[in-house]
Amino acid sequence: MWDFFTTVRHRHSIRKYQPDMPIEPTKLHAILEMACAAPSAGDLQSYQIIVVRDLADRQALVQAAHQQSFIAEAPVCLVFCADPARSETAFGERGAKLYAVQDATIAAAYAQLAVVAAGMGSTWVGYFEEDRVCTALRLEPGLTPLALLSLGYPAELPETSPRRRLDEVVQWR
Repeated sequence: MWDFFTTVRHRHSIRKYQPDMPIEPTKLHAILEMACAAPSAGDLQSYQIIVVRDLADRQALVQAAHQQSFIAEAPVCLVFCADPARSETAFGERGAKLYAVQDATIAAAYAQLAVVAAGMGSTWVGYFEEDRVCTALRLEPGLTPLALLSLGYPAELPETSPRRRLDEVVQWR
């Protein structure tokens, strides 16, 4: 098990997965548990996570995500959806428009780091047509897909991409 800093530094966007290497159910369960351990506004967890293992459904996600074929090549795709109505009950319009989005994306980020800690890789996909994802997965009305997370065992490890220097990103007051 890696420490947190090593886990973050080893996270890369993986777009090639080892074929015929399914994700062990215990690892998938642990990843989902870590996603659900993420903080959320009012502890409401105003999101749903759709676990997509079916190849036909993953292929439909490829179509919805502008032909990003690695989504179907990965054995699992997690779809993180905001549930604005759940957050709106406690926080009104701000909860529906912002907190539910934050809750779902924080859960996705926790899942992505858990994937690395479990010895696998993933890619966060935000470039997709929301209505096509909703149709392909027959989502409940009101759910808003925010992120697709393809995951599996990497077939390659890309080089670390350059990051902006801290003094370009951080302001001290």
